[in-house]
Amino acid sequence: MELTVTHWLYAIITLLIIVTMVFRKGVVLPTLLGTFIIAWVYKGDLVGGFTAVFNANLVAAKELFNIFLIITFMVALLQALKDLGADRRMIQPIQPVMKNGHIAYFVLVGVTYVISLFFWPTPAVPLICALLVPAAVRAGLPAMMAAIAVALAGQGMALSSDYIMQVAPGLSATAGGIDKEMIVDKALVLSLVTGFVAIGLAYLMNKKTIRKKGDPRIEPELQSLQGLGNEETTREPQNNGIGFWSKLFAVLVPLSMLSVMVFMISTKLGTGRMGGFEGGDGAAFIGGVAVILLLLATVAFGRHNALDYISEHITDGFVFAFKAMGPVIPIAGFFFLGSSDFAGSILSLGDETAPAFLFDLVQASQEILPQSTVLAAFSVLIIGIITGLDGSGFSGLPLTGALSGALASGGMDPATLAAIGQMGSIWTGGGTIIAWSSMIAIAGFCGVPVMDLVRKNFIPVMLGLLAATLFAVLIW
Repeated sequence: MELTVTHWLYAIITLLIIVTMVFRKGVVLPTLLGTFIIAWVYKGDLVGGFTAVFNANLVAAKELFNIFLIITFMVALLQALKDLGADRRMIQPIQPVMKNGHIAYFVLVGVTYVISLFFWPTPAVPLICALLVPAAVRAGLPAMMAAIAVALAGQGMALSSDYIMQVAPGLSATAGGIDKEMIVDKALVLSLVTGFVAIGLAYLMNKKTIRKKGDPRIEPELQSLQGLGNEETTREPQNNGIGFWSKLFAVLVPLSMLSVMVFMISTKLGTGRMGGFEGGDGAAFIGGVAVILLLLATVAFGRHNALDYISEHITDGFVFAFKAMGPVIPIAGFFFLGSSDFAGSILSLGDETAPAFLFDLVQASQEILPQSTVLAAFSVLIIGIITGLDGSGFSGLPLTGALSGALASGGMDPATLAAIGQMGSIWTGGGTIIAWSSMIAIAGFCGVPVMDLVRKNFIPVMLGLLAATLFAVLIW
């Protein structure tokens, strides 16, 4: 297709945003300005540029609000548990396993990977961050390293293979006319190669930050982890049996989360690969359980004052979620503008066909893609990475799958190319190096800046993808 001036403007601004991120500067300003300029040029109307900036942020807020909401309820629950003193009791049984920060890192990786394989990372993150991350931090693992472990193991290694539900390989296979089973097996191998390299490098690059137990920096970090900061609570217990309720909720909360997990597994085993609690549905289920636990814990602590206390908890949860994750909304708005799924709403096009700036740019590059096996593999990887920039690891899979079918040569079969494209798209957009993806949930629960988490993950993930692509070229 023929690229317009608007396409080239989108490409230039996207490159500018990436360069700004590399230099560790904020990207909110260029994304807001870029959205305005692109909408103005595309519509040829200054007023259209103004409305598009607002609409882009509104659309992004709608799409991401479910993540903000679950952060709110989980933080509110953790605050209610802190009032009871149940938060400390809850992690005491886990602490003997996590003898130090080094062991805690790999325990988090293993548990996150297994749970995320079954449910996708979205519902897995609240479970892990509520139950395991506080124990890991208390063992000496910095919250940033905990966030790295959860992101790389769940949003990266587990989601990029999607070995249990097979939604990702199904999208790639359908678009490219390829046997899905061939993609599934190769994607699993490549996801493990990428994951081992990325997780190992992230550990080696950050292991000096791991602390000894009892380090004075641990307690403030635990408070920040729960969205509490250094603020002193004015809430007073209205129950003389606070010790009993503390012990009860220290058992009830983990058992409730475990029951959720068991129920979700049972529905999957009973209904096949795609049960009723994957992705957003699973997150909603966990969020609802958290709300009921929040109600019970607040009543146990405050009795009649619970009517006021619960409002404080939820308000504090919302403040924490928006304070930590708010800058992601305008960034997401710009990249949503590049997707035809959202561009129509942002540009107020009504029934007109919406542009797909990002995907048009990638498709236009097909004509210049090399025929060499090695270069074709890396071209598909790069295209997968680019399509992941919209924050959805799955939206680019039909494109990389179709390209794999078109670029397949005698030296490399299309299933291998599709698996490589799947790695690039999901490791990027799934939530390891894109801040406007579900990665914001991990950063929010762990109490770390999302852009700092992106920078920490960037080099290990890129080297992991490079290693996996080389492995595919040499072995297959």
